[in-house]
Parts: sequence; C-alpha cells; structure tokens
Amino acid sequence: MSFTKVEVIEPTLPKKVSIKVYFDPAQENMGLEKYGMVLYEGVLHTEQLACLERNGVKRYVTGLNEFAPEIKLMEDPEAKAAKIKEIRTVVSQLEKELAANVVEIDDADFWNKIELLRPDNSQFWDKIDLSAGNNIVPLDPKKNPYDLIKLYAIEAGGFTMVAQSLEAARNMAKPPKFYLDKYEETITTKNVSRKLKNKALAELQTLYDKNSNKLFYVAKVIDPGSIQYKKSTPNDVLYEVMDDYINGKSFENNVDKASETFLDTARAGMEVLKLKAIIKDAAYIKEIFAKSDGKLYHAPTQTMLGANENELIEYFKNPMNDGVLNQVLDVIETEWNK
Repeated sequence: MSFTKVEVIEPTLPKKVSIKVYFDPAQENMGLEKYGMVLYEGVLHTEQLACLERNGVKRYVTGLNEFAPEIKLMEDPEAKAAKIKEIRTVVSQLEKELAANVVEIDDADFWNKIELLRPDNSQFWDKIDLSAGNNIVPLDPKKNPYDLIKLYAIEAGGFTMVAQSLEAARNMAKPPKFYLDKYEETITTKNVSRKLKNKALAELQTLYDKNSNKLFYVAKVIDPGSIQYKKSTPNDVLYEVMDDYINGKSFENNVDKASETFLDTARAGMEVLKLKAIIKDAAYIKEIFAKSDGKLYHAPTQTMLGANENELIEYFKNPMNDGVLNQVLDVIETEWNK
C-alpha cells in the first residue's frame, strides 16, 4: 500500500483527554454513589490489555492493527485507506520513539520491519495495562507514547472497564466504572443532554401554567403509580412528580430517556392522552383484563377490545364502540373524582 507524499499524515489528537469515573447516583454501589465514587478510597482498578485467542493465535485489541476484523470489514475504500494510513502513522511514530526503529508508512514491507509494535508481539502487548481509581487519570498522547497507545486501545474496546466516551457509557446496558473524557466531545454530550432536559422542563412549566388538565393526563400516562392521581390532586403535586421524573430522581434515572419520554407524551393530542390514561387505570382496577388468548376484554360485557394499547385506542376512537367506552369512562371518572 502506498500513500502520496503531499498528504498530511499527522493524526489528529484531542487537546484534553483523561479517564474519569462514571457513576449513577441513582444506582446503589455500597454507598459510594453518595460521594461520587466508584471504588473505595485509595483503591485502583487495573486491567490488562484485552487479548483474544483463537486456534492458538493471539490478537490484541490495540486499535493499531490494520489487519483487525473491524478494519477488514470497512466497506468504504477511502475510509479504509485513511484508517490504515492513520494506524501506520501512529505505529511508525511509536516505533521510532520506543525502539529507535524508523519505518516509512508507505514501505511495502512495513509490518515486516516493525519490531516492537507488531500485532503478535506478546512480550510488548502483555505489559500494557491500565489503572484507574476515583481520581481523574490524565493522558498526554502527544508527549507520552504509552498514553497514545492506551488512547487507541480504549477507543478500540481494549479495556472493558473504560467506555469510549460519556455517551457510550450512558448507552451501555451494564455501565462501566470509567469513561474516556475527550473534553470537547464530553462538553458537547453534556450540553445535548442539558438542552433536552431544559426543553422538557420548559414544556412542564407551560403545562402547569396554561394546561393543567393535560398535565393531569401526562402524569397519568407516565407514572406507573398513576391510579393515585385524582382530579383533586393539586397541580403542584403533579408538577413536583414530573419535575423529579425529568431530573432522573424517581422511577427513571436516565435523564435523557425521561426527558424524551416526557416531551413525546406532552406533545400527544388530548384525545389519545385521555384514552391512554383511561386504559391504564381501567386495567389497574380490572375493568379491562387479559385472557389466556392474549386479548384484552371489557370485564362487565366480556367484549374483546384488542391485543395491546394501540388497538384499544383505535377501538375506543371508533364511534361504533361508544357504548363500551361510556361504560368504562363512567367507572374511571368515578374513580378519578373520589
């Protein structure tokens, strides 16, 4: 593989990068979450670079191997060539700094001439590990070659205890203890979340000020304990409950998910919101119930209504079914007016 001499081959590195703790204050962690900690004071979590072995062949997850599956599977030829060039540029730089071995990236025998950072050099890669605790671990990939290696390895998934970014950490089913903080990216992620939450809070304020009836239905639809809310429930109570929900302080601790759910619910039409609230509470008091056939029925008349919420909404929106709807509505409104 060859690269033209006029191309700029210097890899772009983040200005600020570090490893920070990732914790969810709503998730219990031996009480450590109260102090913004993931480990006990003075404790370090150390992990060796991931190594996959198959048929006796070891493959280290370094992010610096152009023969790795994730590189081979790249479909865009230009993107693939650019990534290979980036890998060779970094490997060439590291090889020069750590082994005083100069290899040009367009050398036809590039990998045959690499000594220290060969993908199969277990004597080198087995010594690469990462330690982190409650304190921020700064990385300086521009000055420290080992920090540069760790940066690429983290981004490739070579250290399972560190997520590639704050956004990645938030989206992981099993949250990691740490995440890679690239200052610019993290600020952007936090701002997106902050704007989303602020938008939801602004919508909540609008409902409180101008449409308290809709706020009642929104709270009914969102809160799993919706049966507790009556027409007499003060708006301030509904506001507080939804404010806690948006801020991740109640039954949903993911602020982004809570904010999105609130906004989607608040933007729904009144007819749909009211029907959802009716169906939800009717199911709670067994006015609507499920049979073994997987369908939902109106208990007093044994009328089959549908298989899920969407089908029930369509059933009740049909004027031909006003009789059943009015029966359900009488029961629910009596409940709401208690």
